[in-house]
Amino acid sequence: MSDSLSVTPVPAFADNYLWLIHDSHHAWIVDPGEAQPVIEMLSKLQLVLVGVLLTHHHGDHVGGLPILRDRFPHLVIYGPQGPLIPGITNPVKEGDGISLAPLNMTLTVLEVPGHTLDHVAYYGQGRLFCGDTLFAAGCGRVFEGTPEQMHHSLDKLAALPPSTSIYCAHEYTLKNLEFACMVDPDNDVLQRWHAEAQSQRTQHLPTLPSILGRELQGNPFLRVREPALHAALERRWGPMAADPVTIFTALRQWKNQF
Repeated sequence: MSDSLSVTPVPAFADNYLWLIHDSHHAWIVDPGEAQPVIEMLSKLQLVLVGVLLTHHHGDHVGGLPILRDRFPHLVIYGPQGPLIPGITNPVKEGDGISLAPLNMTLTVLEVPGHTLDHVAYYGQGRLFCGDTLFAAGCGRVFEGTPEQMHHSLDKLAALPPSTSIYCAHEYTLKNLEFACMVDPDNDVLQRWHAEAQSQRTQHLPTLPSILGRELQGNPFLRVREPALHAALERRWGPMAADPVTIFTALRQWKNQF
């Protein structure tokens, strides 16, 4: 991304981040589940909101949209196709290229079903805005899709360049790392990452964005082909097939109970 552009986290609710992409004058917001924090940040930074990126239809990602549309009536709103999110001006699908005018940024749409069936992510210029599909050291719950869909969506994201910055939607990192360290206790990357995240949260700093290269080394949901993960699951659940979807399904079930 151009040096003149920034991505600023806008905290909302208990643990959401709404990501504000901006230069010194104009801004786009990702997943505005709440309007007031966005309005306050725009005022603080003296920015005009020109567009919205939506990843899926859950209320904590779209709930602020009506107020923002009333306040900024000319908003360009990108989001997944279908009837679940009223107000989208530009429905998107896999492979679409979008321009965040007047910002100097272009993004490609990736369909990543699993958490919801309509979930999309936006990737470009070294940044991934992935909503609730991929989290730092974790992944989203499988609510509407299937474990197989979620696994394939994560594989799609894992194929991006390792230098990619991961802008996910929740501050779940510490809890995810606690689980990952339990499942994969001999992983030195996880131990260092956990200590770093603890320090950041003690200082009330975001643990995000994450970096895909570290996710590939530590995030158990991206490492389901690793023998250590298979062994850990067999110790808990007993013998099971070593195929990635079976491992992912068992790992997600374990995390749901954690």
